[in-house]
Amino acid sequence: MNSMRLVTNKEQRDRLRRNDEKWSKELMSAGWTAFPSVLLERQKALGLDAMDVNIILHLARHWWRADNPPHPSKKAIAACMGVDVSTIRKRIQRLERDGLIRREARYGPAGRQRTNCYHFDGLIESAKPYAAEATRTRDQRRKEDQERRTRKRADLTVVKAAAPARGRR
Repeated sequence: MNSMRLVTNKEQRDRLRRNDEKWSKELMSAGWTAFPSVLLERQKALGLDAMDVNIILHLARHWWRADNPPHPSKKAIAACMGVDVSTIRKRIQRLERDGLIRREARYGPAGRQRTNCYHFDGLIESAKPYAAEATRTRDQRRKEDQERRTRKRADLTVVKAAAPARGRR
């Protein structure tokens, strides 16, 4: 079991190193966010526009563990995006109304409200069919590529051309 963990850690380090090669060590050491490609590829089908995706990316930026939902302030998101807090508030309300995210109020020890935390269950469930479709398509392409690489060449037979017919003039 321990050797399995070493392989996983090595693979993870290799992936991070590849990201360093692409984006530079300086940018990657400042932080990065994992985000499923299907959410970008299928944003229109999910009813998301660029502003929605940007907000979701900001929320995802603060989500490090599945059991600890992100809880950045709307003010902080608005400042990063260069928009008014009311824009973020309205967009989050719509994303919640559409069932893509769920807000949960948080309270401090003295009963004071803190920033909301956000759950992505609806977005995840809505995107799963698109992810399954993308996976099937990718697997089918891989299978076809493999078949193409292993396919035997057809036996070719040389056929002599028939002599041209001589006709009358």
